[in-house]
Amino acid sequence: MTSTTAPKTVLAPRRRSRQREKGDVPFSILNALVFALLAFVCGYPFYYLIINSISANDVSALGDIRWLPQGIHLDNYRQVFELQGLPTAAAVSIGRTVIGTAATVLASAYLGFMFTQAKLWKRALWYRLVIITMYFNAGLIPVFIIMKTLGLTNSFWVYILPLVVQPFNIILVKTYVEAMPEELQEAAEMDGASIFQVFFRIALPNMTPILATIAIFSAVTQWNSFQDTLIYITDQSLYTLQFLLYMYINQADSLAQAAQQSGGNMGAIASAATQQTATSIRTTVAVVVVMPILFVYPLFQRYFVKGIMLGAVKG
Repeated sequence: MTSTTAPKTVLAPRRRSRQREKGDVPFSILNALVFALLAFVCGYPFYYLIINSISANDVSALGDIRWLPQGIHLDNYRQVFELQGLPTAAAVSIGRTVIGTAATVLASAYLGFMFTQAKLWKRALWYRLVIITMYFNAGLIPVFIIMKTLGLTNSFWVYILPLVVQPFNIILVKTYVEAMPEELQEAAEMDGASIFQVFFRIALPNMTPILATIAIFSAVTQWNSFQDTLIYITDQSLYTLQFLLYMYINQADSLAQAAQQSGGNMGAIASAATQQTATSIRTTVAVVVVMPILFVYPLFQRYFVKGIMLGAVKG
């Protein structure tokens, strides 16, 4: 009796598991197709920029480059990298990105941690004063007057100081810290640790995922910003890479016209494949600006998803 019923109890779950596996195949195929489509939608714009930046400029200007490059050449990149002041502008952009990101991450970590401390005097008031700046600001002209009064115009620090305190980042850190076990801090305080020791030795080492998330946000913002240069800077030695390339894009039409009118002979116009056009300038500049920051994300990707999820939901 036992020998006849035992195989049934063993084989039944195996049979059901095989049926579930067969039923999962269509879902897996559909899931793979959907994600492949999303990957294509996200990746194609970058591919489109690259193939148009290395294709013959007269062909790309007509919009005929869709899938494969034509008349491949690198003259566009050579001319961009030969721009006057490019090394200095690149150094300024790298400096503001590194220093600004580090300052923003440290300030967000400290303020977010302090706003979780019940012993902080008038904690709710300070927190509300920080958060209210997300919804209200003085406007461009008053902010410019403040920057000028503080001596930050035509200063490298105008790129750093205004972006150090970011309310959204503080909210992420505060929510993340509140989800951490309170016993960690209580045990450290019982051992005689001060609030600064608790922050640097207990809280900060456990904030890696959320701080990596904030670092990505801050680095992208700092690297792509050019409007602060437009508003506050007139010293060319403080121009950022993005602002320099922004001016280059604005000159695209005039450069294209100058190329077509060089000497007024048809030979110069016929060689437009190696001359700058508005389209070639835009695509080349976009690739130059996007590619460096594009390589930053893979370094922090393993922390990004965990950080944004834990920092967004308490519990």
